[in-house]
Amino acid sequence: MARAGDGVAGEPDGMTGAARERLRRWRLVLGGGEGADGTGCALSGRDAAMDGALTALYGKGGKQPQAGGSRSAGLGASAPSVARWLGDIRTYFPSSVVQVMQRDAIDRLGLATLLLEPEMLEAVEADVHLVGTLLSLDKAMPETTRETARAVVRKVVEDLEKRLATRTRATLTGALDRGARVSRPRHHDIDWNRTIAANLKHYLPEYRTVVPERLIGYGRASRSVRKEVVLCVDQSGSMAASVVYASVFGAVLASMRSISTRLVVFDTAVVDLTDQLDDPVDVLFGTQLGGGTDINRALAYCQSRITRPADTVVVLISDLYEGGIRDGMLKRVAAMKASGVQFVTLLALSDEGAPAYDREHAAALAALGAPAFACTPDLFPEVMAAAIEKRPLPVPDTA
Repeated sequence: MARAGDGVAGEPDGMTGAARERLRRWRLVLGGGEGADGTGCALSGRDAAMDGALTALYGKGGKQPQAGGSRSAGLGASAPSVARWLGDIRTYFPSSVVQVMQRDAIDRLGLATLLLEPEMLEAVEADVHLVGTLLSLDKAMPETTRETARAVVRKVVEDLEKRLATRTRATLTGALDRGARVSRPRHHDIDWNRTIAANLKHYLPEYRTVVPERLIGYGRASRSVRKEVVLCVDQSGSMAASVVYASVFGAVLASMRSISTRLVVFDTAVVDLTDQLDDPVDVLFGTQLGGGTDINRALAYCQSRITRPADTVVVLISDLYEGGIRDGMLKRVAAMKASGVQFVTLLALSDEGAPAYDREHAAALAALGAPAFACTPDLFPEVMAAAIEKRPLPVPDTA
């Protein structure tokens, strides 16, 4: 229910609280100044301020809102006015809504260049999409802004690592353990807990013992073999969120002693960022979002670095809009798979759902046994675990 001095005014007498709330929400959606776009009520207090923040972004046209006029868009051209608006929306809306409004403001009102000013960066709500925008502006960023930008990026990266690292390590450690398991272990390599659990159906009550038909253990040689993971990431502008997540996962994988991780990013050129995996922020600022795409060239580089195909997983993260040699790309994928490489194609690594992608190339890869699908960060550990264990990938139903 709206509070006095902080809600809608002029509604009919006797209106219930639920009806008043519905009217308030419609008024905020429609805008409309004194006319209230047919709702017959006006806003006051906090609701009026919320409406002003929405009007500045989602109004019609490009002028500042005027009293009594229809909703019109405009935040002004100066950083102070935008910074005030950013402060307002953080006051009036939850974080998830603030992030959406920030992205819309950058897209609709062309505010990207204002992010090059430190006071602006300090006012924004940091998220993956903001990081992508900052990375695309990196070359134009003045030194006075660079440290602030790195602090914003580091905050997002650290939050993602807290969210993703523990589950990723646990899932992949389990996959590596299962992959190293052998069915004919020597006596001192028998894993008795797993052996007993697998043979409980052979329990002999008269002897009060289990007679195992199958022994489970870990081979010493298997334990000493490190899996190799190659993340090959398209850094074209549409893949910004995927680049951010890939850098975080690359750092997590690199921290696991049982996995040798290589991170390669590409557009029409190929850059190996493996040496920077100890700090995903350095990785991100080593990318260059935008430009063309040459998947074939990137895969050629990755292929040249594979020394143990049977123990290698290659993850191509790309929307597959190939600007290089299409047939060459497909032949390289086929050759890697024939040599024993587990090849995974992710159209996106983000929470955004199914992206735009080249369907013809996706179908060609699927025909080679490398289905292409979008993957959320939460699903990525399961995809990697399946690839390491050489079992079918958990392809989402929406792929």
